[in-house]
Amino acid sequence: MVPTMADLQLTDDVPPVADDGVWLACIECGETFAPFDEIRYTCDHCDGLLEVRYDDLPTFDEFEGSGVWRYNAALPFEKGVTLPEGDTPLHEVPRLKEDIGVDALRVKHEGMNPTGSFKDRGMTVGVRVAQEVGVDRLACASTGNTSAALAAYGARGGMETLVLLPAGKVAAGKIAQASLHRARILEVDGNFDECLDIVQDLAARGEAYLLNSLNPFRLEGQKTIGLEIMEEFYADNGEYPDRIVLPVGNAGNTAALYKCFRELVKAGAITEEQVPKLTGVQAEGAAPMVEAIENGYEDTRRWEDVETRATAIRIGNPVNAPKALPGIRETGGTAVAVSDEEITEAQRDIAGEGVGVEPASAASVAGLRKLRREGEVDSDESVVCLTTGHLLKDPEAAAEAGNEPEPVANSTEAVLDLIEEPSSVTGTIRRQASKAADAPLVPALVASGLGVAYLYRKFRSKE
Repeated sequence: MVPTMADLQLTDDVPPVADDGVWLACIECGETFAPFDEIRYTCDHCDGLLEVRYDDLPTFDEFEGSGVWRYNAALPFEKGVTLPEGDTPLHEVPRLKEDIGVDALRVKHEGMNPTGSFKDRGMTVGVRVAQEVGVDRLACASTGNTSAALAAYGARGGMETLVLLPAGKVAAGKIAQASLHRARILEVDGNFDECLDIVQDLAARGEAYLLNSLNPFRLEGQKTIGLEIMEEFYADNGEYPDRIVLPVGNAGNTAALYKCFRELVKAGAITEEQVPKLTGVQAEGAAPMVEAIENGYEDTRRWEDVETRATAIRIGNPVNAPKALPGIRETGGTAVAVSDEEITEAQRDIAGEGVGVEPASAASVAGLRKLRREGEVDSDESVVCLTTGHLLKDPEAAAEAGNEPEPVANSTEAVLDLIEEPSSVTGTIRRQASKAADAPLVPALVASGLGVAYLYRKFRSKE
């Protein structure tokens, strides 16, 4: 039995508090609020999550221009604090399509946004709202991408930025971005969820404007991912995708896409039958959404201890679960957990198509492969996998997943000698490295950077 859930029904009734046709509505008790008269993130009465609502929902014919602000008819403003963002590629991946065994497969690469992740879509709207309500300090908790985006858009808007990160748990590339954009970076001795607890407390005390996805305006920018997918896929295929598979951390994108589709149905732009199945993927070490779907929970249960190499989704308490769980269930989707090894394999496979993504992004392809293998996804389905961040967000993980450099002497002849039989030479080196991993001397050699060179010389000497 599917549990009772939040009321996400869109209404025709425009409340008196609406400002130019825009208002906030609580998804739990239905209370409505003016959008910009006060700073609020949750309902004043029941602390439920808020959604941005509109009196006039557009169809595809009303959009013009490019990027996120092409869709301003579906957003609170004509234009935001922009770099610009959006208009990301929808890649064809023919070898992956054949390997996984679906009718059509595309990869929506959100890593091609200005700071390298989908977070830019939310920040272009969120920072604009911060200007509207008159704040001068922005804050977020982050596994990395949110901090990079907030720092960049805060700098663009001329605002102070404070980011709280779990110490030792954020990829260096992401910290570097926030640092260069002059954010104040605080490394907290705790996990992401504990960082978010602190940021929420700061926001409640009026010390900063919170721009995590608990902020309903963040999700307005992120819903443009869905608008782009629907337009681009239809233009190429003459139909909408059957399924969208996406990584899940705080579940903001899942919630945002479901809102996008509800608004399109309400506007008459698509039918309910044309709504893609929303399918969430989490790492096995951080999978509260999967647990909730598999057990029929109304909400997620907080995981205190989470761990995965996919740092962007290392989250144990997805704050948008009350919006996202109905999105998965009502669209006929599902959720699945994948291992770190499956994520790394998918990251390599996506890279084999020339598309470079960070580990969390690859979870979508890993999840699709697992669901196809288990028969949950049919061979005749058309699928879009959302990848959320660029590979250079986590260069260390990319290096670990990729090929090892091969040492060679300083001469053309040595290079030719090495590459004339690349599959046998390189393959043998890697096989020997793998087989010798437990040998007592090899770990020390690898740790000192000599392992590959040692194995290569050993192999060549035998020839």
